[in-house]
Amino acid sequence: MKKLAAFLLILLLPTAVLAQASFMLGPRGGYYKSLDADDGKMFFGGAARLMLAPAIGVEASIDYRQEEYRNGVATVKSWPVMVTGLIYPLPVVYGLIGAGWYNSKVSYDIQVLGITIEEETTQDFGWHFGLGADIPLSYSISLVGDVRYVYLNYDFEHLPGSEKIDVDFYAITVGLLFEL
Repeated sequence: MKKLAAFLLILLLPTAVLAQASFMLGPRGGYYKSLDADDGKMFFGGAARLMLAPAIGVEASIDYRQEEYRNGVATVKSWPVMVTGLIYPLPVVYGLIGAGWYNSKVSYDIQVLGITIEEETTQDFGWHFGLGADIPLSYSISLVGDVRYVYLNYDFEHLPGSEKIDVDFYAITVGLLFEL
């Protein structure tokens, strides 16, 4: 009898968790500034959130961003794919921590450098943490926003003195998520 009860519990537990789960999807955008980039830029993308319980969620996102270093000598176009864990200590406030895979294309201004350098495509790993707010606008729409700090290390192989360039950045993100 105990084995049957344990077996039924194992079968029903995922159903109970998924019954509480909600899935949301939507666009997002914002502003980011790398520490040594020439200036801050706007970015855009999309996010999907799965709330596993009222206080725990997971987010997957992809964005497009572009930045310049050393007065435009190096331009980085990046498509970060991130996975983020969310913990809600209050119903509308969350903390976040996660990791990302940054697929990037680095191009160099040959007029400034005086030599021809091929574009580089790189894949770099970074991690992030931050705080945010999730404000319900209706039963199925939420306005979300957060501030993230991202630790990242690009390698500009062909740019002299680039080992001292700090590409860590902060991002202010705002999005609309629609429950499906």
